[in-house]
Amino acid sequence: MPARVFHNLKLRQHPGVLGARRPWRAGAVAMQRGGGGLVPRADGDVLLASLPKSGTTWLKALAFAVMARAAHPPASPDHPLRRLNPHDCVPLVDRLFAPGRDAVLDELPSPRLMCTHMPLSLLPATVADGSSGCKIIYICRDQKDALVSMWHFLKRNGLQNLYESFCEGTCFGGPVWNHILEYWRASKANPSRVLFLRYERLLQDPTDSIRELAEFVGQPFTSSEEEAGVVTEIVELCSMENLMSQKANKEGAQGVFIKFSHDSYFRKGVAGGWTSHMTPEMGRRLDAILRDKFDGSGLTI
Repeated sequence: MPARVFHNLKLRQHPGVLGARRPWRAGAVAMQRGGGGLVPRADGDVLLASLPKSGTTWLKALAFAVMARAAHPPASPDHPLRRLNPHDCVPLVDRLFAPGRDAVLDELPSPRLMCTHMPLSLLPATVADGSSGCKIIYICRDQKDALVSMWHFLKRNGLQNLYESFCEGTCFGGPVWNHILEYWRASKANPSRVLFLRYERLLQDPTDSIRELAEFVGQPFTSSEEEAGVVTEIVELCSMENLMSQKANKEGAQGVFIKFSHDSYFRKGVAGGWTSHMTPEMGRRLDAILRDKFDGSGLTI
């Protein structure tokens, strides 16, 4: 299939999804290569998954704070999240495998915490089907807000162009409904291996969501931790206000083929912000498309 161009990125059709030609194609092949690739460890790995601009940075911070709390108490003034960008704490495997830097993953302590924007169908079979013991945490956001966040992030072209690409399924990572449904169905079929989180619920009740996350990865909070307020400390450490105030999130950049400044990963992080940039009719149209695509799956928009 011929490549399409999305905001100056050349996209290639992969099974059910459009991805940037170089990093996604090379990354997907490299992750699945025989005798190498992404090989889950026997003592368990945790893979965070999402569409771009769906709360990935926040989920990275929360998951890292939860899983590393024994080595790095959240109240510690020297906590990694107070001096590093969340993307430095949780590597994006798509970015590592594409340029052949996956040896970085071998240096991570177990259980490894990693992240991907790839659809479930492009992950190695042993990861996707849960047979390896690797657990997946997927975060899903209202696509109207994700769209506006993507628009601010790219800072290219008009919102209307991006909106049409979302509706037509030709945006990066799209069709977004395929990406979301793959992980949703996996979470229903194998809930002990795939956790499906809603960004809006995480905003509404972060403490309950953090407890759910900790339980899912096999590191539930003890009664002494609850009494000591560790959950609250993690919420405060990972709050948007605190993360945005850190020097590491104001300076520097991330990326292999395209560099994005660290501060571009942080904006408002609220739900419903799309109403300031899109008309009600635009919102209804995108909702109708997703409602139709999700029909019969049990997933609501």
